[in-house]
Amino acid sequence: MNSLAYALLAMLVRKPCSGYELAEMLEVFWQAKHSQIYPLLAKLEHDGYLIPENVEQTGRPNKKLYHITSEGKEMLRAWMDKAPSVPVSRDEFLIKAYSISLTDTDTAQRLFEDRLSYYKEKLLRREKLIQEMEAEYGTDLKDQEHQIFGRYIVHQRKLLMEQQEIAWCRWVLAMIN
Repeated sequence: MNSLAYALLAMLVRKPCSGYELAEMLEVFWQAKHSQIYPLLAKLEHDGYLIPENVEQTGRPNKKLYHITSEGKEMLRAWMDKAPSVPVSRDEFLIKAYSISLTDTDTAQRLFEDRLSYYKEKLLRREKLIQEMEAEYGTDLKDQEHQIFGRYIVHQRKLLMEQQEIAWCRWVLAMIN
């Protein structure tokens, strides 16, 4: 079992999802490709941690929803007791920022303006998502035992990180100008 397998199980505790939905939900943790997710879902199913449900749809292809089994929940509980691995961070942009003295002012400015735009868009989507959670779940968001609590606090962390990235980009742009 790798971290991605545990992430998939963790997301399925809250509700059954398709592979496509899981790929979208993973964004808050890291980028995973469909080519990684689907074989892993098949393995988790084979190992008895997931049960698939085929859902027929009209006008679109049928989809498969995955449900976590009691064995999957038990595997996830056991994993929760273990210390997490050291976080891995790879950001090509930071290498370019580190080497910024090699480029001209216009290129440096464009690099940070693009990054700023990207994080502004992410921030707007995240704020909307958090507002939707708050509207739907209200005070349950503050109940550590509620299934939505973990999702809420992780999205709040990402919101703070995105706000900080925007502030940093603005700070660098002010220095470049």
